[in-house]
Amino acid sequence: MAGLIGIGLTGVLSHQTALNTTGNNITNANTPGYSRQEVIFETQEGQRTGAGTIGSGVYIDDIRRLTDEYLVQQVREDSTLFGEQEALNSELSRLDNLLGGESTGLSDALNNFFASLQNAAEDPTSLPQRQLVLSEAQQVVNRFQALNQEFIQQRESIKTQMEQGVNDANTLLKSIAELNLAISESPGLAQGQMPNELLDQRDEKLRQLSELVNIKVSSADGSQVNVSLSNGMSLVVGSNASTFGTQESAEDPTRLEFTLNSGGRTLNINEQITGGTLGGLLRFDTEGLKPAFDELGRIAIALSDTLNQQHEIGMDLEGDLGGMLFSDINSPEAQSNRVVPNANNSSSTTGQLAVEITDSSALPAGRWTLQFSGDGRSFEVIDQESGETVSQGRLPDPVQSEIGMPGFNIKVEGGTFNAGDKYLIEPTRNAAANIELEVNREEDLAFASPIRLETGDQNIGTGTISQGTMLNVRNPNTNVLLPGFETSGQLANGPVVLEFTSYDSSNDTFGYEITDQSGNTLEAGTYNPLEIKTFLSSDPLAGDAYQGYQFEMSGRPAIGDTFSVVFNANGVSDNRNAEALASLGTANTLNGGSQSFAEGYAGLVEDIGVKTRQSQLDVDAGKTLLEQSTSQKESVSGVNLDEEAGRLIQYQAAYNASAQVMSVAQDLFDTLLQTFR
Repeated sequence: MAGLIGIGLTGVLSHQTALNTTGNNITNANTPGYSRQEVIFETQEGQRTGAGTIGSGVYIDDIRRLTDEYLVQQVREDSTLFGEQEALNSELSRLDNLLGGESTGLSDALNNFFASLQNAAEDPTSLPQRQLVLSEAQQVVNRFQALNQEFIQQRESIKTQMEQGVNDANTLLKSIAELNLAISESPGLAQGQMPNELLDQRDEKLRQLSELVNIKVSSADGSQVNVSLSNGMSLVVGSNASTFGTQESAEDPTRLEFTLNSGGRTLNINEQITGGTLGGLLRFDTEGLKPAFDELGRIAIALSDTLNQQHEIGMDLEGDLGGMLFSDINSPEAQSNRVVPNANNSSSTTGQLAVEITDSSALPAGRWTLQFSGDGRSFEVIDQESGETVSQGRLPDPVQSEIGMPGFNIKVEGGTFNAGDKYLIEPTRNAAANIELEVNREEDLAFASPIRLETGDQNIGTGTISQGTMLNVRNPNTNVLLPGFETSGQLANGPVVLEFTSYDSSNDTFGYEITDQSGNTLEAGTYNPLEIKTFLSSDPLAGDAYQGYQFEMSGRPAIGDTFSVVFNANGVSDNRNAEALASLGTANTLNGGSQSFAEGYAGLVEDIGVKTRQSQLDVDAGKTLLEQSTSQKESVSGVNLDEEAGRLIQYQAAYNASAQVMSVAQDLFDTLLQTFR
């Protein structure tokens, strides 16, 4: 009887455990990371008799955690991919909406500004029209500054997210290390009895960590795992966890770098951070925000430079030359701010650098690294986007020199450099933030041209002269005023007179001479009446023949005919410079004369838009992959409530039957006792 009771008892106890396990599965059906558990029944060793082996019941060999390590790893990899794409798309979408919005973008402000110039050109003496030009110009300035500020806010938001992500990652690393220790110290581990709940918790922490950064997981002794970055740098070894951190970038103090504190050493791991939310934030900063900063600054520089050059060669309502319309792109402060010394440069370095914009139409949007080697005078300039060396050489002695680049010069102004010194070169740095409107009064807008041409009263020929085209009022090489414009309110060396002095009938040409007020010959040559001729040179190196303006002539003059270049006194109704300013709205002034300002900005909007659309496609694909791998994992590890309900009934029936076995054994025992009474 005792054997029968024992058999029934093992059945009751075993199926009670099975019922508890099934109940635990059901109650944890919605617990993140929980893996379904399964009871493994085994037959107890039987009692051998002459008639054969008599069974002695059942026992629980193991409570198995149902999981597939390959599927678990696949979920981690897909979580890493989706986390990266989601973070990248979120930030790109924010930037795309900012640049493309009617109220937040730059397009409307540019269009309104150049439209106001066109309207003012139709009535150049109208003060209300001039005031509208100033108002719209200020709106352009405001939009540049507002966009730049929004970029800064998004950059700061990224830094905050990076710091929060680092804190979350550190919490997870610590938890994984603690779970490693708890698992290795779990009772019964040596007998193969796994702490299922701890394993589930650790897998879930690893999955959450993979959402933040790409990791590799490898098995270790004692059922522990080691965790590392994708390049093999250790994050968790047994019960020891490294610590992520952030620090100000040595190259660019406006940005953060990722660090890893391991074994008392702090390492820069910025290049090792890939995948996950942290990798997505880094990608956005590199592929989205930095190019947007640079391109917006490039447009601001080109707009300021081009409008300033045109405004300077005009004349205002009071007869003075026009000054700068917007802030000077090559002010000493602007030039020095375009160079950022690396924080790791030698403390003995005293070198002084600046960046001068030489041709805004050829200026690219980008960043370069200037680094020194050898004795501190050998240098190379590296394009950060391509990683290629675009210029290299050796500084002279003394070091004052210029390193020529497309659209700008790196000016070495003095001091000494050391091997290993590095400088970040950003030609468009802070340009959108620093643009300002320099003209405050309506009267100071230079809508007229400072010169006009007059035909001599005694002329008898049919030659006609243009009203002249202004080139510059300063020598582009020395930046000093040209002789004719040294004195305000007059053409200082004028009138400049073109006189036809001879005629050659053999080839039907006229000899001419251009002289200034003092009788100095500025240019002499021959004129063919069958062709349109441009007088004076456009080359600043042409000596006296360069006066900062040119004019054209057609028709047949007569010997003795004269034409004079004079100051445009009382030319308040002249709109030539206003029309020239307005025409810059559609002129190709960017990318070597291939794009207008509006097209340049549209290119920025399009570039970010394309990246945003691509990232959205990547997000959708990543989400699908994650859903598929999660579904596959759940098919193995997930709790199916219908299946568990069936098992509950099955185990309950077996439990009741085992109890009935015990009851039968009790009845037999009672019957046996009655026979002895």
